[in-house]
Amino acid sequence: MANTANQASGPLASIPVGAHPAHVIADPDGKRAFVTDSERNIVSVINLDNGAAIAMVPTGDYPHSLRMSPDGKFIYVANVKDGTVSIIDAVKLQDAARIKIGKAPVQVGFTPDGSRVYVSLRDEDKVAVIDTATRKVIARLEVGRSPIQMYATPDGRFVYVANQGTEAKPNDTVSVIDVASGKVVKTIRTGLGAHGVAVSNDGAFVFVTNIVDGTVSLISVKDQAVVKAYAVGKGPNGITFQSTSPASGDAG
Repeated sequence: MANTANQASGPLASIPVGAHPAHVIADPDGKRAFVTDSERNIVSVINLDNGAAIAMVPTGDYPHSLRMSPDGKFIYVANVKDGTVSIIDAVKLQDAARIKIGKAPVQVGFTPDGSRVYVSLRDEDKVAVIDTATRKVIARLEVGRSPIQMYATPDGRFVYVANQGTEAKPNDTVSVIDVASGKVVKTIRTGLGAHGVAVSNDGAFVFVTNIVDGTVSLISVKDQAVVKAYAVGKGPNGITFQSTSPASGDAG
């Protein structure tokens, strides 16, 4: 754990969660953290008041990325190796359902109203769409090569998908999905190895990490184009947006 108000102070505590922790999210109240352990096929639940692990929820094979529904009731987890998405009851802390989704699901992303979940299918070059009311896949959308992270704009109009490509042949695009039509309406050129995605709270800008280029691309939602690139160092992966207000975006 770290104090976000004073990053220079270093970590406050180190909490054992397993051999391969991949992604971390917190609940809306900041009371609990949820950590995927890709080696043990679980999500560890951490009490942030005392740093203790209070539960281990089973998932599918090789859970990687996860996101919580806007109402805080459910967590969707992408299980890379068995092609499923686990749905965890965030109140009861138990596995509620498992959905067969496709080849190599890597990340999930909710629309702001919680009605849809988008899942990147790395090995199919597609994004699957889940209706959260029925827990059924309702669409599969063609995007760029090897999609990884994604994030919806606060108004629910667009979902931005970073297409990383492969190590041998990295990609440099972001696919823009129009939620209403269910179509990719724009492909934006970023830097090589497009991976992480975050959106500003006002929905004006999208930030994309480019692993191979060592940059972050700043996309204008209004212009649907990259307006600036920042050199940030070698291999940038996940990215988070933090405003001066308490709310922030996460795309780890």
